[in-house]
Amino acid sequence: MRTVKTEEITSAVAQMCKEAAYYLPKDVYEALKKGRETEESPVGRDVLDQIIRNAEIARAEDRPICQDTGMAIIFVEVGQEVHIEGGLLEDAINAGVAKGYTEGYLRKSVVAEPLFNRKNTQDNTPAIIYTSLVAGDKIKIQLAPKGFGSENKSGLEMLVPADGVEGVKAAVLRIIQHADCNPCPPMVVGVGVGGTMDRAAYLSKRALLRPTNVRNEHPQYAKLEEDLLTLINKTGIGPQLGGTTSALAVNVEWGPTHIAGLPVAVTICCHAMRHAERVL
Repeated sequence: MRTVKTEEITSAVAQMCKEAAYYLPKDVYEALKKGRETEESPVGRDVLDQIIRNAEIARAEDRPICQDTGMAIIFVEVGQEVHIEGGLLEDAINAGVAKGYTEGYLRKSVVAEPLFNRKNTQDNTPAIIYTSLVAGDKIKIQLAPKGFGSENKSGLEMLVPADGVEGVKAAVLRIIQHADCNPCPPMVVGVGVGGTMDRAAYLSKRALLRPTNVRNEHPQYAKLEEDLLTLINKTGIGPQLGGTTSALAVNVEWGPTHIAGLPVAVTICCHAMRHAERVL
């Protein structure tokens, strides 16, 4: 049995919050550069130039890529052979989010209650935390700050099995076309297929953690990703002001479902596809 102290978790999460806000992952940066090379619209190319330059300045000066530094979405894999010492896992994670957002001068955007008394918690907690128990003696933490310009345009459709692949494509396109330019494209699109309503949404979030240049291991889902990317880039949404680079990637994750169901969830992320990872 291996022991991990809660202060190690808090320290790691705090640093991850800052890193994710400042440093665009290399795969996303390269996807933007590739999109700039193939973009057919002169205005679209100009927008992509500005987005790329913004990412470069943010990295060089340790400044947030975007003023909306998001709500912290955190996926944690805890090895069965790990003993966490010093308190509760979720408390340690939230302490790290509070520390990172405060020390990094990141915008705090979380309200404690969503409808009647939308009072800011002042430290961007609580985070949205998904925890799973896995084999081993390590803790893997993945953090993805989620801005709400794109989150607000995500969606879910409950299809039936008869809708099939074409129905899934149509559902994804309906959600994307309804979003239009509001999510600050070019987008990275996470799609969850299967499970239940809530599980499909979880899968679509988790899909965004996969690098933009890595396709699904299942060949049919890999082809679906490529087909959806082609269809989305044909919409003309483009990089905010029209063009051919509407999305940088589509990542699909799937799970078992009921014989009568075919849930499809789409989580849209803006061009600031931020995430960070640590293994303790």
